[in-house]
Amino acid sequence: MMIGMNTEACDPAELAALREIFLSRPEALPPIGSVAVRSFEEEHGILLPEPYRTFVAEVSDGLRAGPPYYGLLPLAQTPEDWGSDRPERLLAEPFPLTTAWLWEAEDDEATLSDQEFEDLAAPVYDHGSLLLGTDGCGMYWHLIVTGPQRGHVWLIDENGAIPFGTRPGVSLMPGTPGFLGWVTHWAQGRSWFADTP
Repeated sequence: MMIGMNTEACDPAELAALREIFLSRPEALPPIGSVAVRSFEEEHGILLPEPYRTFVAEVSDGLRAGPPYYGLLPLAQTPEDWGSDRPERLLAEPFPLTTAWLWEAEDDEATLSDQEFEDLAAPVYDHGSLLLGTDGCGMYWHLIVTGPQRGHVWLIDENGAIPFGTRPGVSLMPGTPGFLGWVTHWAQGRSWFADTP
């Protein structure tokens, strides 16, 4: 069960919490303003979820160091290791998942050719999400901008796709869902993954 979020209106308390976390850091990039945000949205046929939308317009358009490890990317950028031969990112196409998908746990993966598997996984990487950054080794953080998971943050890597922020015991990454929950988790220095006994 995913916890509901208001992705349509920016809560002033959420924006204040983001300001407190980011503006105390000298590596924070300046905001891009609401005109640039609207231009990006029109170009891609989307509306960014709150509080991320107001955050990049009014607080900061990225951070040179964490979250994630290699920094929070400015709007519309991809990490250096993303690769230039990847398919076009289609932000207006709905993100296809609602629950975690661990590739290695798939019984059918052994029966799929590499091409068939890539065809199934490509929309997970390239549809309905904005890249927030990387922790290296092919671990990419995505903010979902279109589809049922809009506003949630997902980790997508060579092992699968996992949503951040669900109830403990239900997810590999329990915590408060959404952009603010993800940023706060990082700012508190907590591990992304569930503690193991």
